[in-house]
Amino acid sequence: MVYDTNVPAKRTISSLLFCTSCLHKGEKGEYRVRERANMTKESDVLKIVKENILRILGERKGELSLQSIKAEVKVSPSFVSKAIKALEEKNLIQVVEKIVKLTKNGQNEAKDIVKKHLLLENYFKKTRNEREAHKITDILEHYVSMEVIDNIKKISTFKKEGIPLTKLKLNKKGIITDIIFSDYGLFERMISMGIFLGEKIRVMYEISDGIVVNVGGKKIALGKDIAKEIEVLG
Repeated sequence: MVYDTNVPAKRTISSLLFCTSCLHKGEKGEYRVRERANMTKESDVLKIVKENILRILGERKGELSLQSIKAEVKVSPSFVSKAIKALEEKNLIQVVEKIVKLTKNGQNEAKDIVKKHLLLENYFKKTRNEREAHKITDILEHYVSMEVIDNIKKISTFKKEGIPLTKLKLNKKGIITDIIFSDYGLFERMISMGIFLGEKIRVMYEISDGIVVNVGGKKIALGKDIAKEIEVLG
């Protein structure tokens, strides 16, 4: 097999993660892999900032100064301003004399966001320290659906421990129970591609130095060094 020409020579599939469309046949029938660009759209950043603002307000009894929000949300002031304006337009917050307050609709939405955050953080605290659990939750909470949250609730009740994804039998479905990475950038990249806790995953077939999985209706090629750090229940 031949791997992508865009990947530097010293890097192999074992140290990378690839998205599917990225896996395709070349002119001679060989598989070629293109590394997925690790770029976050402006609209995605805005969504994350809006959710963070609502969560912070939900944790602070519904109101906080605009200055305090800008200090806590780690993005440029212009993004915070855009997010504030968008939340006002949706009638989720009100800004009065530089004090940001949740509306009734905003309180309901903030409550759901805080609940999701706490569920994820408490789950990760079982295997990580408080700082790591909080950091990973900050990344994950913006990508998971309520269906995934329900799956995580179920996983929390299981006594059986997960196994590395590399040990899951071909074509057997599993549920992701953990992703063991200290590299937050790689963790976020995987999450953005649909690989996260509570999601169903199936190993489709093996490739040189890796496997191809189906998760969320997408095919993704993973190096073995990465796949073994993903734990699943089969």
